[in-house]
Amino acid sequence: MKRITRILILSILIPFSGNAQSEEGQVNEVIERLFKGMQLGDSAMVHSTFHNNVSMATAYRNKENNAMLRRESSIGDFLKAVGTPHPETWNEEIWDVEVKIDGDFAQFWCKYAFYVGTEFSHCGIDSFHLHKGSNGWKIFHLADTRRSDQCNIPKEVSEKYKSN
Repeated sequence: MKRITRILILSILIPFSGNAQSEEGQVNEVIERLFKGMQLGDSAMVHSTFHNNVSMATAYRNKENNAMLRRESSIGDFLKAVGTPHPETWNEEIWDVEVKIDGDFAQFWCKYAFYVGTEFSHCGIDSFHLHKGSNGWKIFHLADTRRSDQCNIPKEVSEKYKSN
């Protein structure tokens, strides 16, 4: 009887735990595809990760150290920049990833460092909001912070981009 009870409990719990893990994996895949597309300069791949209506925002400090917020209501300029040939590869390394999901809404939060080729450009936090519709998970809002100091980049990331 105890064995049958355990089997019944496991048969109920395993599908739910697997489904949650699967959803998180799908959200992670969208973000990985975005960064891979940036690295390849493939604007179509990048575009495939976004919802039709996207908002973007960047929080940063200007040269006078004033807090600034730049907002964009379209990804057109971003896609154009990604797809325009550039001599150096764009590499965005992420760590300390947190994914939270509630139904068809997800938030992906991470620390990042951005490199142009092997040259460090900036770091900060990326925060993505995603919605799951009939075409799967899509980014509908992207906000980030940007700075060039106080980055605390993990050694394995910074070592990867050291010039020989």
